[in-house]
Amino acid sequence: MSAVKHTLCVIFTACSSFLFFSCNNSNTASDTENSKTDSMSTVTTEKAPNQGVKGPAGNLYINDGGSGEKLPVIFLHSFAGSSLDWKSQLDYLRKERRAIAFDLRGHGRSDAPADNNFSVVSLANDLAAVADSLGLDRFVLVGHSLGGSAAIAYAGRHPDKVAGLLVTGTPGKTPAAQAQPIIASLESEKYDTVMAQYMNKLLTNAKPETDKLEREGLNKIPKQASLNLIKAAFSYDPLPDLHKYPGPELIVSKSSEEEANSLHNSFPTIPFKTVEGTSHWIHMDKPDEFNKILKEFLDRVEKK
Repeated sequence: MSAVKHTLCVIFTACSSFLFFSCNNSNTASDTENSKTDSMSTVTTEKAPNQGVKGPAGNLYINDGGSGEKLPVIFLHSFAGSSLDWKSQLDYLRKERRAIAFDLRGHGRSDAPADNNFSVVSLANDLAAVADSLGLDRFVLVGHSLGGSAAIAYAGRHPDKVAGLLVTGTPGKTPAAQAQPIIASLESEKYDTVMAQYMNKLLTNAKPETDKLEREGLNKIPKQASLNLIKAAFSYDPLPDLHKYPGPELIVSKSSEEEANSLHNSFPTIPFKTVEGTSHWIHMDKPDEFNKILKEFLDRVEKK
């Protein structure tokens, strides 16, 4: 079991995003620069804060608010998360622009798919339904973990609509040799033990409110849905879709989540920043630091 536990620590990120586990604590930030530029469009319509739209597999709950001439931003949460994960970012951005977060299928207040289809492409199709229903022609995507994978899948299929792409805690392609023992352990009678170990690792250094919210989210997802989400995350390869997207990009991560198959190592030319001393949910544990990075990225995207 020790080998499986180590593998979980290294790559479970593929599923929560899945999940990268944090093992080191420091307070440093680093970045690289890239010269990608892109054009912009504006949306000024202000919507009711909370509503739902019809997605391919059922109702999708959204939190939509703010207005202004600047580009709107859509946020996508991780496995076991919800739109509540982005509260600090929504409050921060809505002072000057429209900002939207929605619950992924089977999470929060969104319907679960009747066929248990949680593929990353299906999540990207849900994102398409949200953007189209809200009349958004061009916007910035911000995705965490599994939500980052969905954002990448959407950007690869609709590059003309995505003005900028920021992903945090999002895995690269997980080799089958690493994924298989994790799936086997989760499909065994040790499911509860393995998932508990996984969450304990992911939530190392979490603020109490982060810990509470994410554990509650996980407990609401049925076992079979969790297994399908994890399998879907492992099977998705983000690299082809990243190659298709030509616009501004940024990867935000922790050094302890950087492995050989990470997005940063696969695409070293994409600007990269690290934030340390947090759990897997950087944007919740250190919202001020994350919001500063987000604002700098949005300024870069909107700079003419």
